[in-house]
Amino acid sequence: MEISSNKNYSIEFPGLPIELLSKIYTLARKLSITDIAVVGGAVRDELIGNLYNYKLKPKDIDLLVEGSAIELAEALRNELGKERISKFIIHSAYKTVEMEIDEISIDLASAREENYNSPGDNPTISYCNIKKDLFRRDFTINSIALKLSEMKLIDPFGGQESIKKKEIEFLHNKSVADDPTRIIRAARYSSRLNFQLTIEAVEQIKKTISNWPWSWSHGNDIRLAPPSLATRLRLELELLIKEKSWKIALTNLQNWNAFYLLDIGLQFDTKWEIRLQTASELKVSLITALVSGAKDPITLSKRLQLPKKQLNTLYESIKIKHFLSDPNSTEECQSWSPSIWCQEIEKSNWNKDSIALAICEEVPFANPLYQWWSNWRLVKSPVTARELIKQGWLPGAELGAELNRLRFEEIDKSQKQIS
Repeated sequence: MEISSNKNYSIEFPGLPIELLSKIYTLARKLSITDIAVVGGAVRDELIGNLYNYKLKPKDIDLLVEGSAIELAEALRNELGKERISKFIIHSAYKTVEMEIDEISIDLASAREENYNSPGDNPTISYCNIKKDLFRRDFTINSIALKLSEMKLIDPFGGQESIKKKEIEFLHNKSVADDPTRIIRAARYSSRLNFQLTIEAVEQIKKTISNWPWSWSHGNDIRLAPPSLATRLRLELELLIKEKSWKIALTNLQNWNAFYLLDIGLQFDTKWEIRLQTASELKVSLITALVSGAKDPITLSKRLQLPKKQLNTLYESIKIKHFLSDPNSTEECQSWSPSIWCQEIEKSNWNKDSIALAICEEVPFANPLYQWWSNWRLVKSPVTARELIKQGWLPGAELGAELNRLRFEEIDKSQKQIS
C-alpha cells in the first residue's frame, strides 16, 4: 500500500492489515463518522522499518475516530461476529474499546483533547478532530497519524524527522509536569528502539523533577498521590520491565534522576541491577525486587498499589532480613548445619518467594538461603512412607518425624559430598 506523506513522497506500509482497515473505514462512513486514522506505534514502527530496513511488528493498532468509538466497535461486532472478534472490552470513562479481530489487537478511541487542571492528575477530556488529538500525545514520534480517508500522513510535530535522527522529543515544555509517567515511556521507547532523548528532553525531565511541580510529595499521605505518581506509574513500570532491554531502560531512568519519582533511596541505589538480575533468575517479580531497594519499600509499594501477594513478599523478606541481621541470630546461625537451616526455615513458615527476595537483597547468610531455595527444599527422604510401614512403622506423627529425620540426614550427607 502506498501512502502519501506531507513531505510529498510515497511510503509503503506493508505491515498494516489493509483489508481489515478498509472494512472498518467503510463501516465508519455508514455511521456518519467524519474520519478515522491509524495513529501511534503502528505508524511509527512502519516508518522506522521502512527507513532502516527492518521490521518492528506492532503489538497493536490504535485507531482514532472522529465520532463515537464505542458505536463503531459495536457495529463491528455485529458485522464481523464472534468468529472474528475474540476480545471486546469497553472503557466507558475514556470512551475507548479494546478489540481483537482476526487475532489482531485493535484499540479504538474517540479523538479527544486533554487538559490538566493540576500537574500529574487525570486530565479532563473533550472531543475533537484527529489533528487536534495529536497535540495531547507524548512524543513527536508517536504523534503521526495515517488518515484512512486520504491515505495521507499527518505529522504536525515533525515526527518523521525525529525518526530519521533516532531522537525522542516531548511535544511541549510541560509534558513531564502534566504526566510524569511519560518519563517511564521515554526510557522504554529509547531502549527498545535504540533512540536517544534530545538534550532538551533530558533537561526537561531533570528540571521538572528538581522543581517538583506536583501537589503531592514524598512524606505526604500516599492516598493523596496523583495517579501518575501512583497506580499509573506502576503500570508503566510493569510495561518497561517486560522489555528485553529493561536494564538499559532502568539505567536511563536513574541517569535522568527519574528514580526520585519512586524513592530517594532508589536514586542512589548502586545494587539494583545485581538485585534484579538475581530476581530474574529466581523468578521473583522484578518490580518487587526494584521496590525492595527503596528507603521505605512498604510505603512505596502501597503508593504504587502493588498486588497483595507482592506486598506480603516484601513484608516477609524484611522480617527475614531483620532476623538474620540480629547479632544474637548471627552468632547462632554460624554453627548451623544444612539440616538445621532447613528446620529453622521451614519452622518459620517463610514463603519461598520471600526467601528468594531476601537472597536478591544479599542479606546475611544469603548462601544457605539460596541452598535451601535451589536444593535442600527439594530433597526427599531416601525411604518412602510405604517402605517404612512395611518395616513395621504405624501411620501417624512418629512416621512423619522419621521421614523428616531421614530427609535431613540425606541433606547433610549430600552437602558433605559437595564440600
